[in-house]
Amino acid sequence: MDDKGSVGKISISSDSVSTLNSEDFVLVSRLGDETPSSTNNGSDDEKTGLKVRMVGSDESSSEGSPCSPIPDEDSVVFSQLTYLGCASVNAPRSEVEALRMMSILRGQCQLPLDVTLSVPGVSEGTVRLLDPHNSTEIANYPIYKILFCVRGHDGTPESDCFAFTESHYNSEIFRIHVFRCQIQEAVSRILYSFATAFRRSARKTVLLSQQAAPLTPDSDLFTFTVSLEIKEDDGKGTFSAVAKDKDKQSFKLRAGMDKKIVIYVQQTSNKELAIERCFGLLLSPGKNVKNSDMHLLDLESMGKSSDGKSYIITGSWNPNTPQFQAVNEETPKDKFMYMTTAVDLVITEVEEPVRFLLETRVRVCSPNDRLFWPFSKRSYTETFYLKLRQMERKERKSPASDTLYEVVSLESETEREKRKTTAIFTLCVCMSLCLDNDEPLLSGSGDVSKECAEKILETWGELLSKWHLNLSVRPKQLPALVRSGIPEALRGEVWQLLAGCHNNDHQVEEYRTLITKESPQDSAITRDINRTFPAHDYFKDTGGDGQDSLYKICKAYSVYDEEIGYCQGQSFLAAVLLLHMPEEQAFSVLVKIMFDYGLRDLFKQNFEDLHCKFFQLERLMQEYIPDLYNHFLNVGLEAHMYASQWFLTLFTAKFPLYMVFHIIDLLLCEVCACFTLMFFFQQTSKDDLIQTDFEGALKFFRVPVPKRYRSEENAKKLMELACSMKISQKKLKKFEKEYHTMREQQEQQEAPIERYERENRRLQEANMRLEQENDDLAHELVSSKIALRKDLDNAEEKADALNKELLLTKQKLVESEDEKRRLEEESAQLKEMCRRELDKSESEIKKNGSIIGEYKQICSQLSERLEKQQTATRGELDKIRVSCCEKCSALFNKEGRVRAALTSAPAGEAEETDEEKESLKNQLREMELELAQTKLQLVEAECKIQDLEHHLGLALNEVQAAKKTWFNRTLSSIKTVTGTQGKETT
Repeated sequence: MDDKGSVGKISISSDSVSTLNSEDFVLVSRLGDETPSSTNNGSDDEKTGLKVRMVGSDESSSEGSPCSPIPDEDSVVFSQLTYLGCASVNAPRSEVEALRMMSILRGQCQLPLDVTLSVPGVSEGTVRLLDPHNSTEIANYPIYKILFCVRGHDGTPESDCFAFTESHYNSEIFRIHVFRCQIQEAVSRILYSFATAFRRSARKTVLLSQQAAPLTPDSDLFTFTVSLEIKEDDGKGTFSAVAKDKDKQSFKLRAGMDKKIVIYVQQTSNKELAIERCFGLLLSPGKNVKNSDMHLLDLESMGKSSDGKSYIITGSWNPNTPQFQAVNEETPKDKFMYMTTAVDLVITEVEEPVRFLLETRVRVCSPNDRLFWPFSKRSYTETFYLKLRQMERKERKSPASDTLYEVVSLESETEREKRKTTAIFTLCVCMSLCLDNDEPLLSGSGDVSKECAEKILETWGELLSKWHLNLSVRPKQLPALVRSGIPEALRGEVWQLLAGCHNNDHQVEEYRTLITKESPQDSAITRDINRTFPAHDYFKDTGGDGQDSLYKICKAYSVYDEEIGYCQGQSFLAAVLLLHMPEEQAFSVLVKIMFDYGLRDLFKQNFEDLHCKFFQLERLMQEYIPDLYNHFLNVGLEAHMYASQWFLTLFTAKFPLYMVFHIIDLLLCEVCACFTLMFFFQQTSKDDLIQTDFEGALKFFRVPVPKRYRSEENAKKLMELACSMKISQKKLKKFEKEYHTMREQQEQQEAPIERYERENRRLQEANMRLEQENDDLAHELVSSKIALRKDLDNAEEKADALNKELLLTKQKLVESEDEKRRLEEESAQLKEMCRRELDKSESEIKKNGSIIGEYKQICSQLSERLEKQQTATRGELDKIRVSCCEKCSALFNKEGRVRAALTSAPAGEAEETDEEKESLKNQLREMELELAQTKLQLVEAECKIQDLEHHLGLALNEVQAAKKTWFNRTLSSIKTVTGTQGKETT
């Protein structure tokens, strides 16, 4: 680490610590100028404020409960940490990938977990996550499984975070765990503790190496790792290591360049055996070469490395010599070849020399080619298992050594894997599923006509109409029509009906949810999408609609079926379905085929069911075409070498689309159609196959057979022939029983040690799986407890708030009841006052009514009297006019009035008449005045009555509104709630 606090990497090789199991630990940290000291036991770090507790072997923690785990020796316990979660990673030693996952988990974590971290001081220890409240263990991770540790960059939101990756279950699955420190400066202290653990382990290993190695259960098995490095002349007088393609695992060599071979041999288990010398470094082009074909190289140096861990052999290689001409010519693009390297070593305590053989891929390119980014690795490493037997003195040729061993077997990791049936089969499956660029027929080729005779369409139309009336029962004439082939225009509908996906709304909704989730096989799916149906226009464009829909279906199924996940070749079947229906329906039919038609069973239990299918196929050959069966037996051709792709992809990978679609027709209608087709593939090609050898037969199945059925006529003949013969289920069941019986006998005849080893491996895998499930359940339990505790706290806070609100509501209720009583009293008083005023107004109205009546009566009397007087006056005038002369009539006008006071009437009578008239007029004016006053009083009384009625209405409205206020409604609801709660409490 530099003094400026820049990024530093501390690499501790696992070679010095046997418990690391050949894993390397890389620690990436950004420490400050001052390295934290590890001697302040039991004190807080002055710089960071982090609470650190050192626990030694002779200390006892008083903080832990009786059930608390005992920390490792010299462990360091860190508090004030938050666990943000974990995720799967594909590149466990990539800092960029680790920082990316750290950013994602920090941003998406919704329920962080407060933890205490215990870091051991030795590599044999375990990193533990503890509950800070009671010191109980939440999870643990052995140090030897931790591969990489990194902290967030300064100046970023992740600067207070750190993470480490660990191998989960096995070396193929890796997880990253992310933590956040409440004190940012504490991250450096924590990472320093990880580095300290491995420094102490390195010192401790030196002392242990001086002691005798303890015996192990496999005390006769010695493990060696042998690494091959190729160096080339860079034209500057030095030799640089040749790059190796990390995807294809092949060395990239340049033609005509001088080279060196460097071999590193290191023992990794059991008692150390001293390598005395190397007496031969050999090289040969090719694979599985004979000893006579190997060529010696000139040895330049040999001896132990500076750290004493490895034995290094260096030899010069001149590629221009004739024997190496094959690896000195440029290799065609996308091709490679094999090269075999061997080293012969003399080991002091082993009686005979030991040869380590390495087979590697190489590609030869032009001398002007430059290195680009996919070429990163520099060496090829193989693990060898050397089984020795200690010889007795009488058996030894030389009694010089006290202990002398005899070589029982020497086996590489690759050879060991090849011995396993599952691994051999998996390799064959992968080879058969991979697309070969030399193949003349690409998958997805062949045109399919949508034309169909009208009679056939009418027949299918009638059948579908009847079928839709009762979808649970297939029509009787359906199998016969399917054998002739479903019309292309109807295939999408009929396939869904045959698979039972006519009512799949639930599956469609589930599919839309599944495509939003992450898939652990995302990289494998993406890699296979471009290889699926490259000859078809819908799927050939990278990033097009076809590839996008195909990717989503494969991803959704890998999430839906976690046990199987994504299987290589599954994309071909999904592509066939996509050509006939939308992706939601295609996913539903794919699920039905995998589960209901038993396709997923082929991938379960180490492909046990698939091996059973191979056995059944071979037994059918033995019974029906024994001459071809015997020929395959003689050339060593087994069914899994050519039929694996047929079973796993249902013939969808290589054959023309017309034939593929017809095969799916038969499969959905008759499950055993695959056996029939495979049998007739062999029977129709029997004469050609008998004339071939092992490689020729494989090539025949791969190239000529699909090519033969590009003709629609040939495909129809084959399908008709296959449909004409039925293989009984009883016979297949019989062959299945024979297979299981044979497997039981093989297991019984198997060596007990191998059987126990296999059973032990199975139990170990089950144990690791159960341990992980236990860890997950413990983590889930702790998370659930924390969530429940938070929910309980929130509920208590909410209850307190409701109690306070209830008290305030009760107080408001009392005040409202008082106000209600006051308003009721005021309303009663107002009603009484209104009633009195109303009675008074009614009496006045009656009085005024009587006055008006009297006035009307007087007026009517006066009117009658006046009319009588006027009538009498007119009568008298008429008499006067009649009886008077002209002189007298001149005294009166037309109205009968006297024109002038020329009459000789007595003055007293005239005055009396005038006085009477005047008195009548005065009386009339008085009565009119009284009448006016009475009318005015009446109007005032009516106005006053209306005013009182208005006040009464307002008062009644106020009283009614007071009864219907929001407070009364709230009060009534509270009374209802409190009454309900009281009943529940009771």
